[in-house]
Amino acid sequence: MRNRIILVVMLLISALCAVHADETPNSRQAKRVFNQAYKQVFGEQGATLHYDVNIIGIYKTRGTIWYKGKKSKFVDAKMDSWNDGTTVYTIKKKNKKKKEVEIHNAKNNKSDKYSRKFKFVPENFDYSIADDPEGLMLTLKAKDGVKGIKEVQALVERKTYNPIRLRIKISFIWTTIKISDFQSGGITDEMLTFPKEQYKDYVFVDKR
Repeated sequence: MRNRIILVVMLLISALCAVHADETPNSRQAKRVFNQAYKQVFGEQGATLHYDVNIIGIYKTRGTIWYKGKKSKFVDAKMDSWNDGTTVYTIKKKNKKKKEVEIHNAKNNKSDKYSRKFKFVPENFDYSIADDPEGLMLTLKAKDGVKGIKEVQALVERKTYNPIRLRIKISFIWTTIKISDFQSGGITDEMLTFPKEQYKDYVFVDKR
């Protein structure tokens, strides 16, 4: 399990489809709010946020992500990672004495098998929205027979639609992601570029 979970989770927002005429007013509102959240999170300006991931208490990690388009950077409790859209550079923190930089193909990253379980198809879900003491709760429930993700609960701020918390259910397992320090904009390509000069004494392991 890798900290790239958070990026996959937030890509759920960007995958939203257009509203259909036969949907209920509540469902249309839910998708409208999701689309507004998309503009805040995945606009051309990029964004950054801090995340805390908890998978039923078994797997926990926290860190910060910066992203813009297909490029991203992670500073995580378990590893650091840079993705320039073509190549992924990863430094695992499990063994600090082992100075290695793993190189992966961004389009076929074999080091991130867990994210495959988060495949999202917009048409597989029914959408709804409800008031919550902390903001607005968006709920996506899988239709009968759908495999993979069974439910998504997304809590967003009432006025800005900035993300606060995400919960995803796969089978009977819930993954919770708490989001803080969200900021939209101000992301440059330089911020997402792997700083090779800082890792001159590291061994580069090509796993592409």
